[in-house]
Amino acid sequence: MTPELLLCLTFGYAAALEPSCLSAQFRRPGDYVIGGLFPFGMDTINLTARSEPTLIACERLFVDGLIWALGMKFAIDEINNTTSLLPGVELGYDIYDTCFEPLAALQPSLLFVTRNGTTGIGVECNYTDYQPRVTAVIGPHKSDLCLLTAKLFSFFLIPQVSYGASSEKLSNEELYPSFYRTVPSDKNLVEAVVLLLNEFGWKWIATIGSDDEYGRGAQELFLSTIGNGPICIAYEGLIPSDPTDPKAKKQLEETIEYINKTNVNIIVLFAFQQPAQALLEQSIKMGLSKKVWIGTEAWLLSDIATSIPNIQSIGTVLGFIMQASTVPGFQNYVANLLSSVQQDEFCQESRELYHRVSSDTLGTQCKQCDHISLHDISSILSHSQIQPVYIAVYSVAYALHRALGCTHQGCPKASIRSWQLLHFMNTVPFTVNGQSFKFDESHGTNTGYKLIFWHWENGSLTHVPVGDYQESLNLNKSLIRFHTADQKEPTSECFTECEPGQIRQIKGFHLCCYDCTDCPENTFCSSEDSSTCTPCLEHQWSPARSTQCYDRSERYLRWNEPLVVGLLISMSIISSLICLIAVLFFKNLQTPLVKASGGNLNLFALFALLLMCLSSCLFVGKPSNNLCMMQQIVFALCLNACFSTFFTKSLEIVLLTEFPCCARTALCWVTSSRAWLLVTLCLLTECLFCFCYLRLGPDYVLPDYSSLPTEVLLTCSTASWLAFALMHGYNGCLALVCFLCTFMVQSSGKKYNIARGITFAILIYFIIWIFFVAVFATLRTVLRAAIQICTILLVSLGVVGTYYIPKCYILLLKPDLNREDYFQYSTKEEPEGEPQ
Repeated sequence: MTPELLLCLTFGYAAALEPSCLSAQFRRPGDYVIGGLFPFGMDTINLTARSEPTLIACERLFVDGLIWALGMKFAIDEINNTTSLLPGVELGYDIYDTCFEPLAALQPSLLFVTRNGTTGIGVECNYTDYQPRVTAVIGPHKSDLCLLTAKLFSFFLIPQVSYGASSEKLSNEELYPSFYRTVPSDKNLVEAVVLLLNEFGWKWIATIGSDDEYGRGAQELFLSTIGNGPICIAYEGLIPSDPTDPKAKKQLEETIEYINKTNVNIIVLFAFQQPAQALLEQSIKMGLSKKVWIGTEAWLLSDIATSIPNIQSIGTVLGFIMQASTVPGFQNYVANLLSSVQQDEFCQESRELYHRVSSDTLGTQCKQCDHISLHDISSILSHSQIQPVYIAVYSVAYALHRALGCTHQGCPKASIRSWQLLHFMNTVPFTVNGQSFKFDESHGTNTGYKLIFWHWENGSLTHVPVGDYQESLNLNKSLIRFHTADQKEPTSECFTECEPGQIRQIKGFHLCCYDCTDCPENTFCSSEDSSTCTPCLEHQWSPARSTQCYDRSERYLRWNEPLVVGLLISMSIISSLICLIAVLFFKNLQTPLVKASGGNLNLFALFALLLMCLSSCLFVGKPSNNLCMMQQIVFALCLNACFSTFFTKSLEIVLLTEFPCCARTALCWVTSSRAWLLVTLCLLTECLFCFCYLRLGPDYVLPDYSSLPTEVLLTCSTASWLAFALMHGYNGCLALVCFLCTFMVQSSGKKYNIARGITFAILIYFIIWIFFVAVFATLRTVLRAAIQICTILLVSLGVVGTYYIPKCYILLLKPDLNREDYFQYSTKEEPEGEPQ
């Protein structure tokens, strides 16, 4: 603090006991008048009780607003006292209080657009030649006020330069063509906050905004900026912009309670001084644990730090303030001004100039200003951001300089309309105190931000710069001392980074708070931030917790598998047995036993059984459509060939036992050479059903992707169950007829009953098929083909074992029984009448 300021501070404190004329300093006449809208006061009188459209007044003085207004006065006085910018031209100013209230800001705004020299607004079709009361307007400070006034000034195309409104909505040049600002927009602020959160890895946060245009707009921008990124919002809420509202306390309590439940350590607060102060006071009262508060210029630099008891207990405070340099000479200017307003001669001259500005209806309304001393505002004056106001005034002055065509010798006297300044404000840069400025496409000046840290030492607060943001964030973490138990950087995460192959499982109603869950089999996680597992394609598989899918290998019965080797050995043994039996029968073809059993038909049946055994090889190896078709046809035809010989023998037996009277005339059709005709007829019928099977739909290869976890099972599937039933059902019917013809035949204890062999062979066939159908229907693996092979082999073995083995026993071991009278129901034998 300069010695001159200290001297003025001492004098001002002594003189402050008497009212000053500071309120008369906010209106001065000039060649071109610039309007000003500043929040001198706050806490308006209850507007709900206002029954008449009377003047709105504020109860308390807002010192920051007063200093900003003095900054405008300082800039205009400085321009008037220099000959380099507007030589020969004197700027005037007309400054009014907005009270942070749209209704209070609307009245002076209407005054600014009145026709110059009057208090009326002319209603015209064309306002090109319309001359409003002011050439330009500086302010107001808040975004919600600017959204109201900017529409009014944009209609008349009066340049309006705000020194504090940061809402991104105001960047819409179509809606607000004459609006400018000398502060960055909320978009820049939000980008800086997001970079700060990412720098520290804080991903589980709460965001709170004041229930006004600034708070709502900044919070909305913040939420859209983080999008689906790593930052997770545990709580987003609005707090009342007016803490005096009866419902405000309850809303603040609910906000603090909810923050407690979320267990967040980071709170981002977009709010102005009053709602921010109310929230911090309530958090201290309710014992909220220490947090990291990320704030903005709207409340970081106010007197909130010293006005709240026990403010140090809230935790760590970081925040962004506009990157602004000090305005040279301003503090001394204010000190001298506050000293001068105590002098009668200065006040008399000020009041005369005040009344020279024609306004019979509206005054500045800052009675509290007359009781302010330098001592009252010295602490705020030292850190108040004046540069945005200062630059705003100079931007209008430079535009006016170019519109008038001023030179160093002077400015021509010309009538300039407000709208004529817009072209120069849009295109031409200007220099203030050695710094170059230019309004961008959104009519703003992005001067960047400075990151400050609240540092407490011995109960006193200092704002320590710890970084800055222009297009990127520069941060010096070593300067930050976190107010935690261990003074270490706090963590704030609701989740951990998921490992490869894991997805995010949402917890509760927080869309970005999750647990990590392994992807199940046959799914994979395509990216680290995925919340769903992607199913593999049908021909692929994957293990649990996989990041990719793998092609399935084909699964079928292979020749080198132990099971197949065992089945093939069994097939070889049974085939060899059939061949041996065939050789034995061939050697004894003319013996009574072979003749009684069917003679040559036995060799045909054994050959069919041999082919049926060998057909089991069709079920081994990689299946194809042709193989699938051949499997069923070969099996059906071979089985039919065997059963057709049984059919002829069964008919012979039933004729001898049930129809002895006509047996001699009918036996010739089922014996000797005509028996071959019946066998051929049976085979032709089966061939007809096989043809239907081929036409209606033969079996085909069907890849089965569901039965095996990592392989595709190649199986033969039935296309037409009707054709399948006809082809195999015919063999079943043939077997059933054989069974019905032979199972009732009674045995004689002294003779060999040939019918019993057929009965047991057919009975074994039915039993095997019952088990086959039950097992085959439940299996969904490669064993289905093995079951079919087993069925073929068991049927072959069953027929051989029940029908042919007993006969081989007689041929080999009991040759003395191989005579015609030993075989019951031989064609050489007369029927014995009723059996005993």
